[in-house]
Amino acid sequence: MRIQVLVTDLPHGVFALAYVVAHILGNTLFREGSMTIGQVYLIFYYLEVMKEPLWVILRQVEDLQRAAASINRISELRQVQPTIRDGQGVDFPLGSLGVTFEDVIFQYEDDLETNVLQNITFHLTPGTVLGLLGRTGSGKSTLTKLLFRFHDPSSGVIRLGSDLPPDDGRAGIFDIRQATQSQLRQRIGMVTQEVQLFQATVRQNLTLFDDQVSDVRITEVVRQVGLQDWLDKQPQGLGTLLEAGGKGLSAGEAQLLAFARVFLSNPGLVILDEASSRLDPVTEQRIEKAVGKLLENRTGIIIAHRLDTVQKADEIMILEDGHIAEHGQREKLAGDPESLFYRLLQTGLEEVMV
Repeated sequence: MRIQVLVTDLPHGVFALAYVVAHILGNTLFREGSMTIGQVYLIFYYLEVMKEPLWVILRQVEDLQRAAASINRISELRQVQPTIRDGQGVDFPLGSLGVTFEDVIFQYEDDLETNVLQNITFHLTPGTVLGLLGRTGSGKSTLTKLLFRFHDPSSGVIRLGSDLPPDDGRAGIFDIRQATQSQLRQRIGMVTQEVQLFQATVRQNLTLFDDQVSDVRITEVVRQVGLQDWLDKQPQGLGTLLEAGGKGLSAGEAQLLAFARVFLSNPGLVILDEASSRLDPVTEQRIEKAVGKLLENRTGIIIAHRLDTVQKADEIMILEDGHIAEHGQREKLAGDPESLFYRLLQTGLEEVMV
C-alpha cells in the first residue's frame, strides 16, 4: 500500500517542486540579465514535455493496479465451491410433470432461526395449473427457487415426475436432488416480468445458442405466440441482431420472445411470475393467449399479483409467513364463503395481500 501511494503521489510532488524552482530561478536569472525571456520560456516548455509521458506512465500504473486487484477478486471467486451438487442423473418422463413437496422446510444459512418455508406439503398431478398467492415475503419466489435447485431444502423432499407412462414409455417420480441441474432446468421453464435478452440474433436468443433447433420449428413457435408479424418486419428475419436487455423492443415483444423460448425447450412444468402485470390491455391480451397455449398439456405454477391472472388455475394455494394458509380447487374455494380465497375475491388481491 505504501508503494502504491508513493508511485501515485511522487510525480505530483516532484513536478510541483520543479515549477516552484523554475519560477524562482527563472525570475532571479531574468532580473540579473543572465537569461532572456525566451530561455525562461524554454525551461517551462521542457517541464511540460517531460510531464506528459510521465502522466501517461502514471495512468498505466494505476490501470495495472486495478487489473491486479480484479485478478485477485476473480481468483477468489474461482476458489468458491458450489453448495448445490449434481445428482447421478435421472430420465424424467416427457409430457407434463407432477410436483410433490413433502414436509419441506427452508432456512437461509445466515439465518437458521427463521423458517422462510415451513412444513410445505402438497401435490400437483401432471397437467394441473396452480395459482400461487401470498403477500410479499410469504415465500412464493422461494418455493419456485427450490424447484430450480437454486437452493436445497433444509429438510423435506421435493419430487418431480409422473407415474403415468407417456407414449415413449418413460415414467418415474424422482427426488430432484437425484437429477443433474441441467436435466432439471431442461424440464422446467420460467417466464418472469424481467426478460433477459442477449446481444445476439433472434434465433440465438430463442434457442439459447442451440444450433440443433431447426428454423422451421422456430418459425412455427413464433407464429404460435403471435410474433409472426413482428418477425416479418425484421430486416434479416431470424438472423436479425437484437441488443442486450431487449433495447428497441416493446415490453410485450420481449415477453412474447420469452414465451417462444420456453415453447422451444418444451418443458413439463412451467412457472409464470405474473408475466403480464406491466403491459397495456391490448398487449396483455396477446400475452394471455400465449399463456393459454403454453399451459396446454403442461403443469403450471402461476405466481399471481392480480386475481384475474389465476382464472386459468385449477387449484389455488395461498401462502402466509412461509406456510400454506389454504390450498384447494379454485372453483370450490371461490364458492366457499369461509375460504380465504373467497374473501380475496370479494375485497381484491391488492387490498388484502400487499
